[in-house]
Amino acid sequence: MFTTAITTIREMRLFLIIWLGQVITFIGSSITAFALDVWVYERTGSVTQFALITLFNTLPFLLISPIAGTFIDRWDKRWTMIISDMCGSLGTLAIAALFISGKLEVWHIYLANTFSSACLAFLHPAYMTTNSMIVPQKHLNRANGMMNALHGAARIIAPPLGGLLLGWIHLQGIIAIDFITLFFAIVPLMFLRFPEIKTSSESVPPISFLEDITYGWKYLIQRPGLLGLMFLSALSIFTVGGIHVITTPLVLTYASVNVLGTVLSIFGSGMLIGGLLVSIWGNFERSIDIICLSTFIGGILVFISGLTSSLILFTVSICLYFVISTFASSPMQAIFQRKVNINVQGRVFAMKDAIEFSLYPLGYIIVGPLAEKVFEPLMSGDNFLTNTIGQIIGVGPGRGMSLLLILLGILTMICTCLVYLSPRLRSVEEELPDIDIILDVNQTVTTFPEPVTSVSSN
Repeated sequence: MFTTAITTIREMRLFLIIWLGQVITFIGSSITAFALDVWVYERTGSVTQFALITLFNTLPFLLISPIAGTFIDRWDKRWTMIISDMCGSLGTLAIAALFISGKLEVWHIYLANTFSSACLAFLHPAYMTTNSMIVPQKHLNRANGMMNALHGAARIIAPPLGGLLLGWIHLQGIIAIDFITLFFAIVPLMFLRFPEIKTSSESVPPISFLEDITYGWKYLIQRPGLLGLMFLSALSIFTVGGIHVITTPLVLTYASVNVLGTVLSIFGSGMLIGGLLVSIWGNFERSIDIICLSTFIGGILVFISGLTSSLILFTVSICLYFVISTFASSPMQAIFQRKVNINVQGRVFAMKDAIEFSLYPLGYIIVGPLAEKVFEPLMSGDNFLTNTIGQIIGVGPGRGMSLLLILLGILTMICTCLVYLSPRLRSVEEELPDIDIILDVNQTVTTFPEPVTSVSSN
């Protein structure tokens, strides 16, 4: 077993070096994001202005991703990541300068977040495509599991450490630490050498810029199995958005702000544990079965979380949901990395990101108002719901939000079953061939592009 672990580390050495740098810089960025959130809320006292931070963090990413994908497939992936990281830090640098000079305003943070989000639209697909190049296919599940563990670790560390540092070295000190951690991501990329992609000499007819932007979408709809996988991923992201918007008011109905912080850290530990388990487990016999089973079990856990007014049951159920969700998201990403041709992954992954992550704010927009304006009032008065379902799950403050969680769980289970009924989804691993990548000792990738005409002609 020890020999196997050493072999795995050797085969994943490039990824591990880059990943370690990403862990450090991502935690630094998360601490800064937390500190800026606190600064905005303390400065304005407005929940609306606080919520706008999420909008400016998300919207540019969604709008720019399809355009970014066309360039990622043409540019050097390593330099795309380096430049994206460096440009993304410029917004933080501007915030630091404005804060030190005493001129920082809330709208400056919105603008900086917009710029950083635009840079992330280039960074994320480039990083996912790079993993397809430097990670052997048998270790892709592990690599994606480690990425989930990274996000879980940041969720655990950033809030308490950010709160501590905010009172100790203040916002300017936190931003300084953020810049220091940035070098841990950039320096390895400066010195490492990625595999070069050699393509066949087959001529590829030129296509228009608009066709280039929509290429990723056309690629997916021509492969219903991948489209079904993307739908499952988007459904999970929508559910997570709903869980996040419900968690704060639901927990505060029963407990204090300190307890809320503990609950959020426990959710982060679920992502960390799930990512580590997938990283250790590695390969699955049939990934598609694991993906659908994990998504269905996740729906059951969300359903259970709303059954009673017990804060412990809610916390444990949602924590387990985040554990099990990594068993769906990690192999799901690995299937895309194995099945989508390396020459078009930038466009496909960028379009996939734009569609999937649009569901996260949509979860906020739909679930939040439904909980506050519809379900909470319905579960507090004397009506049909309180006299029927209310006799099972209880009535009063928080029970409307719990009923919404139950419905989210049911929706997840039903949609998962419907998607699994598709034979194209169930056979996606057999129907679509793995991309033909040969990694030799000189770190050269040989691959053959799929004809562009098969997509652009539609």
